[in-house]
Amino acid sequence: MATDSFAHAAAALRAGDRDRYLSTLVLTGKQRDAVTALYAFNADVAAIRERVSSPAPGEVRLQWWSDALSGTEHGSVRSNPVADALLQVTESNRIPSGTLLRLLNARRFDLYDDPMPDVASFEGYAGETVSTLYQLAAMILNDGEALEAGDAAGHLGVAHALIGHLRAFGRVSAQGRIMLPWSVFAANGVREGEIFAGTESEGLVEALGQLSEMAADHLKRAETAIAALPQQLRPAFALTPVLRRQLELLNRHSGSPFEPAPDEPDWRKITRLAWWSWRGR
Repeated sequence: MATDSFAHAAAALRAGDRDRYLSTLVLTGKQRDAVTALYAFNADVAAIRERVSSPAPGEVRLQWWSDALSGTEHGSVRSNPVADALLQVTESNRIPSGTLLRLLNARRFDLYDDPMPDVASFEGYAGETVSTLYQLAAMILNDGEALEAGDAAGHLGVAHALIGHLRAFGRVSAQGRIMLPWSVFAANGVREGEIFAGTESEGLVEALGQLSEMAADHLKRAETAIAALPQQLRPAFALTPVLRRQLELLNRHSGSPFEPAPDEPDWRKITRLAWWSWRGR
């Protein structure tokens, strides 16, 4: 079951979170399997909102994962290959279940239509849902030993979340949701109804520009912190050049902010990942 579970986790990650899947290609052996299982778990949780018709079944799915991690699930958890792979990883790498439980709790926000209130709330959300993954991936590369990679994981997690939600702005707003800090839009005179209706305005462009600048600042801080880490830990942050390029493409985009975000083909991303990893050695 073990080998099959990790193979299934890789397939699930490739289908559910292409960029994180590509980032695992710079890893090898058990480390790659472990990080892949972690990311596959995250991909499953992150996609819950898209798979349910209302918050209630989403809460049920989150509770299933919570019970699985807490050891209180009464069904056969190991029959779920992603869960089986994840539990093997948490056991072999001494990953604290509390960290993953906090990720699940933060993801409850996704199930509802309340707007993200402000920058502090967004940074807290990004810390629990994205920075956590970078921290745990680095821990896996450190043979399960706790380490101090807080600045690198923290800043890259916020940058990653900002860039991801800027890229998904049109799709998410069409669902009647605001996942970026509402306070930034409000300060620029933007109304909720304008966002949901797909209405462009100077205030909207200004707000998105400010959020893009915020992402660039966090990305720069992350790159400085990553450069100071031991070489064996840096592959945990291999998505850095892909995120930087996605932000550059967003800033160059002259179309509507509600249009699908521009991106690069996989082969270019793989080249960036490989070059960045090679330079870090």
